[in-house]
Amino acid sequence: MNAARSLCDAGWLKSGPAVRVLSLLGGNGEEARVVGGAVRNALMGLPVVEIDIATTAPPEEVMRRAAAARIRSIPTGVEHGTVTLVVEGKPVEVTTLREDVETFGRKARVAFGRDWARDAQRRDFTINGLSVDSGGTVHDHVGGLDDIAARRVRFIGDPDRRIAEDYLRILRFFRIHAAYGAGEPDRDGYLACIRGRAGLATLSAERLRAEILKLLLADGAVEAAVAMEDGGLLLAVFGGVAYRGPLAAMMAAESALELAPDPIRRLAALAVSVTEDARRLAQRLRLSNAEAKQLDSMGHRWWRLGSMDEATARRRLYRLGATRFRDRLMQAWSKAGLGADPAPWLNVATLPRRWQPPAFPLKAEDFIVRGIAEGPALGHVLTLAEDAWLAEDFPLDSARLSAIADQTVARFTRDHRL
Repeated sequence: MNAARSLCDAGWLKSGPAVRVLSLLGGNGEEARVVGGAVRNALMGLPVVEIDIATTAPPEEVMRRAAAARIRSIPTGVEHGTVTLVVEGKPVEVTTLREDVETFGRKARVAFGRDWARDAQRRDFTINGLSVDSGGTVHDHVGGLDDIAARRVRFIGDPDRRIAEDYLRILRFFRIHAAYGAGEPDRDGYLACIRGRAGLATLSAERLRAEILKLLLADGAVEAAVAMEDGGLLLAVFGGVAYRGPLAAMMAAESALELAPDPIRRLAALAVSVTEDARRLAQRLRLSNAEAKQLDSMGHRWWRLGSMDEATARRRLYRLGATRFRDRLMQAWSKAGLGADPAPWLNVATLPRRWQPPAFPLKAEDFIVRGIAEGPALGHVLTLAEDAWLAEDFPLDSARLSAIADQTVARFTRDHRL
C-alpha cells in the first residue's frame, strides 16, 4: 500500500466542523491542522470517527476567536492547552502545540510551542504523528507515511523512553498493532515493552480495562495476544493463564453467528476457565457490574453446554435466558477449539432464534386449592412443579398441567410425612 501525501479529496476537509475550525484558527500568524488518528485512518482508507485539531494559537486566542465567531468553547483541559469547540452540535478538541520541558512519567511539564516537528515528536507512534493542513497536504516529521505503507507500528524516538513516560503505551503498542499493523510487531518496540512490563503494575485498573477491551475488539487481537503472552505481558495484566486457541475460536464463532464483536465474550475466551478467573479479572480490570456478571456467567459450568440434545438445550435456554445461554454456549464452543465441527454448535447457538421458551403456566393458586399453605412450602412446591414441567418438555395442555400439579403435591406431602 502506498501512503498518500495529500488528503485533498477527504470529505471532512471540504465541509463540516473541521473545516470551520481550521479556517477559524488559521491566518493572522497562526496555523491549525488535523492531527492523529483521523489522518492515520484517512490514509489507510478506514472510517474517520473523531477529528482532533492542533494549533499554534494559545488557548486564550482559541477561545477569543471562537467567541468572536459565536462558537461555544469549553476549557476541558486548558492548563494542558486543550479547548473543546462545539461546532454544528459536534465537539471538536483543539490543542495548542506543546513541547516537553521536563518529563517524569505522565506528569511531564510542558510548554506551549509553535514547532510542528517538536509537537509530533511528543506523540507515541509514528503513524499517529502525522498532520494535515486545510489544503489537504500531509506533514510527516516522524516517518509515519512509510510506516503506514508498511503497516508497521513503531514508537517515535527511543521506545524505552516513550514507555517510561507512560506505561500504558505498552498496551497501546499491541492494541494499535492489532488494529492497524501487519505481520510481527516491530522488534525494537516489542523488546522495549518486555523490558518495561513491570511498569504495568503502576497503572490504574480503569486504564488497563479501557486498553484491553479495545485491543480485544481489533481484527488482529489473536496475534497481539500471542505476542503479549510470549512476552509475559498478559500474565502481568491478568494475573493468570491466557488461552490463545479459544480466543481465535470465539472470534470465529462470532463471525459464524453474524454477531458484532464483544470484548467481554472475547475476554472470557482468552482468560476465563472457571468463575474464580472471572472474579479475579473483574477486580483487576475494574469491570462494570454488567460486564462482571456477563464474565462470571460465562465461567460458570460452561462445559455443561457441550454435546446437548435439543430438549436439554431448551431447558438450559429457559433457565439462563437467551443472552446468557448464547454467551455460555459460545464459551463452550470456543474451548472446543477451531478444529471442532461448527455445525452442531451453530445449530444449538441459533436455538433462541427458532424457539422462545414459554412462561411457566402453573401459579400459586393451583397449589393453594390443593391444600398447600402460603409460605415456604408453597415456594418449594412451585419449584418442584417447574422442574417436573421442564422434564416433560414444556407441556401446555390443561390435563397434563393438572397431572403435574397433582403429582407434585402428592410427592411433597409424601416426602414431608417421612
